[in-house]
Amino acid sequence: MALGSAIGTGLFYGSAGAIQAAGPAVLLAYMIGGAAVFMVMRALGEMAVRHPVSGSFGQYASRYLGPFAGFLTGWTYTFEMFVVALADVTAFGVYMGFWFPDVDRWVWILALVLFIGAINLISVKVFGEMEFWFALIKITAIILMIIGGIAIIAFGLGNQSEGAAGLSNLFTHGGFFPTGVLGFLACFTIVMFAFGGIEVIGITAGEAQNPKQVIPRAINSVPVRILLFYVLTLTVIMSIQPWNTIDGSASPFVTIFDSLGLTGAAHVLNAVVITAAVSAINADIFGAGRMLHGLAEQGHAPKAFTKLTRTGVPWLTVVTMVGALLVGVLLNVWFQEQIFFLIAALATFATVVVWLMILLSHIRMKREIARDGRLPSEFPVPLWPAASYAAVAFVLFVIVMIGIVDSTRPALIVGVIWIVVLGLAYRTFVRGRGRQPHQLVDETSPISVVYPAD
Repeated sequence: MALGSAIGTGLFYGSAGAIQAAGPAVLLAYMIGGAAVFMVMRALGEMAVRHPVSGSFGQYASRYLGPFAGFLTGWTYTFEMFVVALADVTAFGVYMGFWFPDVDRWVWILALVLFIGAINLISVKVFGEMEFWFALIKITAIILMIIGGIAIIAFGLGNQSEGAAGLSNLFTHGGFFPTGVLGFLACFTIVMFAFGGIEVIGITAGEAQNPKQVIPRAINSVPVRILLFYVLTLTVIMSIQPWNTIDGSASPFVTIFDSLGLTGAAHVLNAVVITAAVSAINADIFGAGRMLHGLAEQGHAPKAFTKLTRTGVPWLTVVTMVGALLVGVLLNVWFQEQIFFLIAALATFATVVVWLMILLSHIRMKREIARDGRLPSEFPVPLWPAASYAAVAFVLFVIVMIGIVDSTRPALIVGVIWIVVLGLAYRTFVRGRGRQPHQLVDETSPISVVYPAD
């Protein structure tokens, strides 16, 4: 699920914007961002192993930072899933334009929203089967694309001139940092959008059969795999096609093979990126549904969100998300040209706010463990506390950059308004148990120590 959510539009389409902002230096940005995300996930993992609950970080924030923090985290994550889904349906419209350039983008978006809504209302099993196969298709496609790209670089397949593809493209078009330090820093607003959704691992903690084994394994492997996918893939892309020729009019994956004359491969890849968009929207609806369910249990959302159909579908969540996604149809009619990257910036803001709350909840938990002499964690974060505070500083830096970059500043303004609205909603509507810190069961076991024989 985490691979399905985090490897999607951010890589297949959003990477074009990051490349335009920083050039080849975007590879370094993905490495730095990936390291920060790994720390966020390890912090979430330590809390999830100690408190394996569905709803995860929203409830952790309520327990360790206070009930309003839980309210803020849960609703901001739901908002993140909605905005990311908007980005995904927007990208879907762009992809369909590769095949049908004369059809308005909003037509495809409307059709997709209605299709996704129908699928998710049928059965949870249907959703799970679709997500499994969609994720498998796009991950397999990325691996094959990397192998094919390396073959193009090594053997000159499709090249129109000698030396047209190669690692030299990373250094010969203005250097590795062609847009300077500011361009490099600005690209983080898009880079971090790409990693959004990986925190869905924490939401599944309460439903895993053996969370103390499954969660650590997933936490350790998924961020590393995603980082490898992004860095390797973009290295291949910019080695085949100079960074300054990637304009964002279509997925970089498709334009590369199309420009090399491999039109058949371009059509196959376009089908794959369409599959990726549908997969990501599926994962977004799943994450939003689980979080809304957790919010309702805490008294932070209407009780209606706890109701399921006979087939186990949280129908009100699905209907709410579909209704919200219809907004994407209107946005693509009114703001077609700039809509994707504004949405991406808004999603980045929501994502990093959630990550900040995860990190702060974890820091408060670690302090409580030390203060109260509780059992040591079975899955502790590495390099505590320096790495955790460094991750907090990085997340704050990304929020500042969203405000500094002209094209993303409106996202910060909307984000601040969102937080103010949440504050007013909490004071107005939340009563009773919703004003109490959420209680969690500590399931930590004593760590066994093997003593040497006498």
